[in-house]
Amino acid sequence: MDVNRNKLDDATEFRARGDWNQIKGRAKQQWGNLTDDDLDYAEGKQDEWLGRLERKTGETVDDIKNWFRRNF
Repeated sequence: MDVNRNKLDDATEFRARGDWNQIKGRAKQQWGNLTDDDLDYAEGKQDEWLGRLERKTGETVDDIKNWFRRNF
């Protein structure tokens, strides 16, 4: 079924959203000053999102990307 009509199976979408919520929780544990708003990702805005995380965490973009790769 595809309730949102986004061409994703609902079970797959719900699992991906659940995984993202877990990853956001781990990121907030890693960097205690991050908020849900900081971790909101908008399609096509990756550079802005990474820049925001870089400023808030004090880490480099490469370090942030590597952290997400290890935790995904």
